[in-house]
Amino acid sequence: MATQKELLRRRASRVRRSIKAVANGRPRLSVHRSSKNIYAQIIDDAAGRTLAAASTLDVGLRGDLKTGADIAAAAAVGKLVAERAKEAGVTDVVFDRGAFIYHGRIKALAESAREGGLNF
Repeated sequence: MATQKELLRRRASRVRRSIKAVANGRPRLSVHRSSKNIYAQIIDDAAGRTLAAASTLDVGLRGDLKTGADIAAAAAVGKLVAERAKEAGVTDVVFDRGAFIYHGRIKALAESAREGGLNF
């Protein structure tokens, strides 16, 4: 029987494989959520480097947020990563939710990134 960690890794690789198939050279907005924080990166897979990143651990956000594990924190991270992506010259991305379902904090981050000017 596969462990929970293996199942999550398989689901993430399935999602990532389908995203890379339709990316057409666009960088991906990769999201990771833990029980206490949420992280977002815009990654250029062709060059193998991170173009922009934000998380609830950033100094500017940490003081403003009550906790890093709620929908408000995820929305703030989405807005911040969209601002940093615009500074890096990125507007079109593909959304990589990893092994997480598109619900709650992941959805809040995606919607605020769209409001911040990212297209996906």
